[in-house]
Amino acid sequence: MADAAVPAVRHLLAADIGGTSSRFGHFELASDGGLTLVSQARLSTQAAASFDDLLAALPAAGFDLAPAQAAAAVFAVPGAVVGRRVRFANIAWELDLDALEAGHGLKKSACVNDFLAQAHGCRLLGDTAEVVLPGDMNPGKVQAVIGAGTGLGHACLAPLPGGGVLALASEAGQTAMPFVCPEETAFAAYLFEATGEGYVRRDTVVTGSGLAHLHRFLTGDDLSPGEVGRLLTPDSPTTAWFARFYGRAVRDYALTVVAAGGVYLSGGVAAKNPLLVRHPEFAREFYASPTYGDFLRTVAVRLVRDEDVGLYGAAAMARDLLQA
Repeated sequence: MADAAVPAVRHLLAADIGGTSSRFGHFELASDGGLTLVSQARLSTQAAASFDDLLAALPAAGFDLAPAQAAAAVFAVPGAVVGRRVRFANIAWELDLDALEAGHGLKKSACVNDFLAQAHGCRLLGDTAEVVLPGDMNPGKVQAVIGAGTGLGHACLAPLPGGGVLALASEAGQTAMPFVCPEETAFAAYLFEATGEGYVRRDTVVTGSGLAHLHRFLTGDDLSPGEVGRLLTPDSPTTAWFARFYGRAVRDYALTVVAAGGVYLSGGVAAKNPLLVRHPEFAREFYASPTYGDFLRTVAVRLVRDEDVGLYGAAAMARDLLQA
């Protein structure tokens, strides 16, 4: 018996779930594999009590694709994804993919780390990226993807010998942030007291909340990350300190994965405040390795400011689900 004909256009549901806001995209998948974003909705993550509540709010937001109508769906979420039951980072939620499929009539679905989707999205949208530090982006070598938002996400793209790319997620944002001078140590002590955690995570420093913590430490002003962002200037101590911390985090990850193919920066903090990665302190800190400074000067750094990059990456992974 012949297989049923594949429709000329199939519909994909992609979601990029962040600690502050969540994006949902309806993509059309053409027979040649091309992806077209048809519509999207952006919802407040913090206003929802659960992931199911977030899905239930989509029709009222004008989103035109019901989960049951999607040939495949991929949900990119913050946190380590192991198996089909996921506990989110930075959000007090859990997601049971089997229950979600049964409850919403999903045909094929997957839950992936949000920066795994960012990495796939950078492959699609990398040509639109802005130069932060010079060099050639080379997909034939390992590339790093890192970005500050609600958390500090990490992933890498490793070329395979037979062609194609393997994307690998990381939870490096949960590792300890290094502080290297008395002034920085004083900030670390402030963060210990402010968070009550056993060590200062990179997620606590190189993120939107980290920007607010830093500004409060330096100025005494208790402002939201958005309010701090609007006050940033090239001469601001907050700008210089945060740029230094961001450059350090990017340098450390570039060395960890030996990102000879370049680094993509994504995430809302730099997308909204590119000054934070264009400030001279970012480059100075990125190159400041006593052993691999020469190597780092060959590593290109690019900023992806398209905030739909995670959606496109999730859609690409949904396409792969149909081909599996």
